[in-house]
Amino acid sequence: MTRPLNISDMLCFSLYSASHAMTHLYRPLLAPLGLTYPQYLVLVALWAEDGQNVRQIGTALGLESNTLTPLLKRMEDSGLISRTRSRDDERMVTVSLTEKARALQPESDRITRCILDATGLSIPELIDLRQKITTLKQALTSHAEPAAD
Repeated sequence: MTRPLNISDMLCFSLYSASHAMTHLYRPLLAPLGLTYPQYLVLVALWAEDGQNVRQIGTALGLESNTLTPLLKRMEDSGLISRTRSRDDERMVTVSLTEKARALQPESDRITRCILDATGLSIPELIDLRQKITTLKQALTSHAEPAAD
């Protein structure tokens, strides 16, 4: 007789609960900056390369435009980014950092150190773990069914 499936045996639950714990860890680090975790991710993407379009940011973060657009609007309303429509193609929107957002970038180093310390893992262990998770994501994505039209 086989034993019933236990939630603690499920890889999907381990990933879900680790993601939840990571997001929970970021919350008090980002609160003094007035940022949510998704907003922080947008800033990280733009700190790496300012002036990306919405599609590029969405691809980098794995977000659809219907999720990303309201997030970007809130960030624009709070003075973190500016959004500019292309004159050649009005569907194309370029997102740029404001001085307010650039001023927050040095804080990202402190936040990263806090997160790294909290993991209890060495840098090589974290790099290896990140690579394994990325490989898993790519494998799962390649097996996902295409969305119905």
